Amino acid sequence: MQKALGLVGLVFTCCMLLYVVLWINLHEKWTGIKGIVVSSGILWEATHKHIDGHTLINKTIITSALDLSSFRTTSLSKEENPSYSTELEASITPIPVLYKKNFMKLPEWEFEDVYLQDHQTRITTCPKSLHNTKDPKFREVVLPNIQLWLYRGQLSITEWNRLAHFNNPFGFMEYNYNEIKVVVDLIPKPKSSILLTVPGSAKDGCIRCAVVGCGGILNNSKMGKEIDSHDYVFRVNGALTKGFEKDVGSKTSVYVHTAYSLYASLQRFRQYGYDRIPQDKGIKYVMIPEGLRDFQWLQGLLQGKEATGSFKGVRPLKFFNGHFNESIFYVLHPDFLRYIRNRFMASNQLQDNTWAMYRPTNGAFALFLAIHTCDIVDAYGYITKDHHKYSNYYFERFKKTNVIFYTNHDYGLEIKMWNKLHNTGIISLYQRQENLNTTKT
Repeated sequence: MQKALGLVGLVFTCCMLLYVVLWINLHEKWTGIKGIVVSSGILWEATHKHIDGHTLINKTIITSALDLSSFRTTSLSKEENPSYSTELEASITPIPVLYKKNFMKLPEWEFEDVYLQDHQTRITTCPKSLHNTKDPKFREVVLPNIQLWLYRGQLSITEWNRLAHFNNPFGFMEYNYNEIKVVVDLIPKPKSSILLTVPGSAKDGCIRCAVVGCGGILNNSKMGKEIDSHDYVFRVNGALTKGFEKDVGSKTSVYVHTAYSLYASLQRFRQYGYDRIPQDKGIKYVMIPEGLRDFQWLQGLLQGKEATGSFKGVRPLKFFNGHFNESIFYVLHPDFLRYIRNRFMASNQLQDNTWAMYRPTNGAFALFLAIHTCDIVDAYGYITKDHHKYSNYYFERFKKTNVIFYTNHDYGLEIKMWNKLHNTGIISLYQRQENLNTTKT
């Protein structure tokens, strides 16, 4: 009997030792694996408060969730990352679904400021590049190699368990793993993670970009020729140019949208002549996966079928009029979107019970995409502090509407941010107040 008890004790001790060794190994993979960026989380905008404290229920959920996602990999396969373990991945299950209603403000996880990084990012040779800025605060928070794109093969269960802690569009909180994974696995991997190349005519190696919003400040601005003179032009939402070329130009190189903004803009702005999305030769389409309806749209688009859910009966492919090609289509990664919110656009609204409604505008994401893609960025049609002088949209010639400050965006914060980026020389913001020293000429 004593021998039997001794044998059981020995087996138990060995098991405990094995458990400790495995735990240490997994912890090292979590903290030191290639592809992870851990930062101080200091926000660039000094007036923004770092998220602090949680209610008791928040702390309870955070602890239990971390127990189930204590490690992760960033690879797509064993060949690309030897640390990847198929056996280990197979033994993990998705964490219990987290619900936004259980949090009275934005929950901050231990890995809130952890992001995938991309080792194929372009190294600029442009002497005037915004990436050469001397601004210490910008240099401290910017991640030039942040992962921009979401595509097939990225969404392992361990990766899901990390992203499932963040609300959409910054992650997959409240979503079903299988429902999202089947769509992500349809998204083509870009041949190159570099969105735009240096033009052959650019002897200085610089990529010059214009980012054009829909703001009424462009009405009668006569900025069209200047906008089109850039190497690349980003546009968003209702990117109407026909009939407004003198003010906004005619060229579109990158069109940034959500499923809803693409669909609704065509319905809402048809009265102004907007009857199709931009379809320029060589154009790149960049989609912001805003919510579940975007993944339903994506599935229909990439399978050439009708969408389901919110877009039931709609065939997304028809909106591209035969110009859709997987090689020119990109989907922004939740890490990039969360990084922009956390480090540049952290609204005070994240501290109250409407936290889950807030996200930066499509125009904000497009502008920061350009900042991470181009060397010289000029912004046109973006909201300024004197926005009340202008119509909501530049194409409103007769019936003018005002900007409405909806809860889901923080326009006050965006006004301050665009001005700050302008004053520090990161971008050049088009403004029409002739009496200001910061006015773009």
